[in-house]
Amino acid sequence: MNPQDKQNGKTPDPNNTGAPAKSPLPAKLQSEADLNTEQFSDRYLFAMLAQFIRPYWRELALVFAMLIGVTGLSLLPPYLVQRAVDGPITNGDMGGLWPYGMVYFVSILMLFGLRFGHTYLLQNVGQKALVNLRQALFEHILKQDMRFFNTTSVGQIVSRLSNDIEALTELLSTSIVIVASNMVTVIGIVGVMFVINWRLALLGLAVMPIMSVATIYFRRKIRDQSNRFHKVVAEYLTFINEQLNGMLVVQLFGRQDVSRTEFDTINRQYRDVHMNIRDQYTVYSSILQMLTTIGLALVLYGGGQGVLAGWATLGMLISFIQYSRRSFDPILALSEQFAQIQQALSAGERIARMLRVESKILPPESPATIEHFRGAIRLDHVKLSYEPGMLVLRDVSIDIMAGQRVAIVGATGAGKTSLAGLLARFYDVNEGRVLIDGVDIRQLSIADLRRYVTVVPQSPYCFNGTIADNLRLFDETITLEQMVTSARAACAARFIERLPQGYDYPLLPGGSNLSQGQRQLLALARALIHSPNSILVLDEATSNVDTETEEMIQEGLQEVLRNRTSLIIAHRLSTVREADRILVMQRGKVVEDGMHDDLLKLDGVYAQLYRRQFAQMGMAEAESKGERLEM
Repeated sequence: MNPQDKQNGKTPDPNNTGAPAKSPLPAKLQSEADLNTEQFSDRYLFAMLAQFIRPYWRELALVFAMLIGVTGLSLLPPYLVQRAVDGPITNGDMGGLWPYGMVYFVSILMLFGLRFGHTYLLQNVGQKALVNLRQALFEHILKQDMRFFNTTSVGQIVSRLSNDIEALTELLSTSIVIVASNMVTVIGIVGVMFVINWRLALLGLAVMPIMSVATIYFRRKIRDQSNRFHKVVAEYLTFINEQLNGMLVVQLFGRQDVSRTEFDTINRQYRDVHMNIRDQYTVYSSILQMLTTIGLALVLYGGGQGVLAGWATLGMLISFIQYSRRSFDPILALSEQFAQIQQALSAGERIARMLRVESKILPPESPATIEHFRGAIRLDHVKLSYEPGMLVLRDVSIDIMAGQRVAIVGATGAGKTSLAGLLARFYDVNEGRVLIDGVDIRQLSIADLRRYVTVVPQSPYCFNGTIADNLRLFDETITLEQMVTSARAACAARFIERLPQGYDYPLLPGGSNLSQGQRQLLALARALIHSPNSILVLDEATSNVDTETEEMIQEGLQEVLRNRTSLIIAHRLSTVREADRILVMQRGKVVEDGMHDDLLKLDGVYAQLYRRQFAQMGMAEAESKGERLEM
C-alpha cells in the first residue's frame, strides 16, 4: 500500500481536536481519513447539514409555521382546565362546561392534523437532503486520487456511505422532528407559566439547571462512545470485506480458526461499545426521570401552599401540574433521542472528515490543450516517493519519440508500474516534470489526459453487466461493430464468440465467471475501443495468459501499435523482443536503454534477466517433456 500524507482541508476549521482511538485490528497503514482526528462542534455539523437542507427552505418555513400552531394548541388544554375549574365547576354551573369541552375537543383534532403535517413535511425534507448529501459524498470520493484508494479500506468507504448516512437519516427524519417540536413547545409552555404565575413557574423549573448540567456531561460521554462505535463498525466492515474477498486464501492455508478468533475479537468490541452507549444513556435517562418527579413534587407542594395562602387558585394549581408535566415530557422525549442524536452527530463528524480529504491530484486553473497530438513523452529528472525519504523513482529522465514502442523491464519493485502511474497521473511527481508533446501533464485537464493516455492494468476489473456493457462501459453510442473490431484486434473475440450469448453474456461482479486471462483480453479490447489513438500503456497485460494466447495478442497488437506510442511493462522478456526500445529499471533508475540484441551484447542487467528467465523456461519445458515420456 502507498501511504497518503495528511493534507489541510479547505472547509472552515472546527473548534477543537482529539486523540485517535486505538484500533482493535492489527497495526496497518492508515488513510488520511483515519489520521484526521478533528472533532467538530455541533454548530459546525448542523451548518454542514444546513447546506443540503437550504434548497427546501419553503417547506421548512411551512413546517415552522405548523410548529407555532402546534405550540399554541398544546398550551390551550391546561388553560381551558384552569378556566373550567375556577369558573363553572367552582360555581356549580354544569351547563357552562359545554363551550370549554367543545373547544378542547376541536383543539385536539387540530393538534393532530398539524403534528401529522409538520412531521410528514420535515421527514420529506430530511430524505431529500440526505439524497443530496449521499450524492455529494459519493462524488467527492470519485474525485480522490489513487493514494486515497490505496490507503483507505473499502469497508471504511462503505461505512461512510451506508451506516453513517443511515444514522443521519434517523436524525433528519425522526430525531429532528421531535427536537424541533419539543423545543418550541417547551419555550411556549415556560412563557405561559410565567405569565400565569411566576412563583409556580419558578418552582416548576427549579430542577432545570440540574437537568442542563447532566445533559452537558452525558452529551460528551455518549459522543465519545459513539465515535468509537462508528470506528469499530468501519473496522468490522473492513474485516468482513477482506475475509470474504480472501476466502480462497483462508481456506487454502487453513486459516479458519485464526479468522474465527479475529472475528470474535472485533465482534466482542462491537458489543462492548454498543453496551457502553446503552449504559450511559440508561444512567442519563434515569437521572432525568428522577428530576422530573422531584419537579412535579415541588409544584404540588408549593402550589398547595399557594392555594392556602391565596396567591394561587385551585384551577391554577391543576393547570400548572399539567404544564409542568408537558414541560418535562419534551425533555424526557429528548432524552430518549439523546443517544441516537449523539450517534448521528458522531457519524456526521466522520462524514465531515471524509469531505475534508482533498485529492492531491488537483486540476489546473487554466487547462492547457495539445493542438496536434502526436504522443511524444518526456520525463525530466523525475523523482517520486510514497513515503517521505523513500524514493521509488530516482532522478529518471527519458525521451520517447511519438509512435515509438518502448518496453520497460526489471525486477519486482524496480519502479515500472510507478512510472506508468505517473504518465496517467495517478500520482504527482515530487520533483521534475512529465510532458506529453511538450506540455506538462499537470497543466492538462484530467479528462483530456485520459484521452491521451490509456492504461491496461495488470488486474483488470469487470462490472456487473454483459460482455458488451464492459466493453463499451455502458456507453450506448458505441456500436457492436466497434466492439467486434477491437475484440478481434485484442484476440478477445475468439473466447467471446464461444460464450452462450456472445457479447450479451452476463458477467458476475468482478467478472468472476471469466478466467484472469479472459478478463485481461477484455480489458485490452476495452482500451482499444475508448482510446483508439492514445498512448497505450500495457502494465503486465499478458502476465496471466498462456503462451499461445500471448502470441495471438502480440500478433493482433502489431497492427494496433503501429505508429502509436506505447509502453509495455512486462516480466516475460519474450514479449518485448520486438520493441523499438527497451528500458531496464533497477531500484528506481533506468540503468540500461537500447534494443534487444544490443542489450544482450552489453551483457548487463538485461542479459542476466534474459538468461535467468530462459534457463527457467528451458527447465520447465524439459520437465514437461519428461512427464509426457513417463506417461
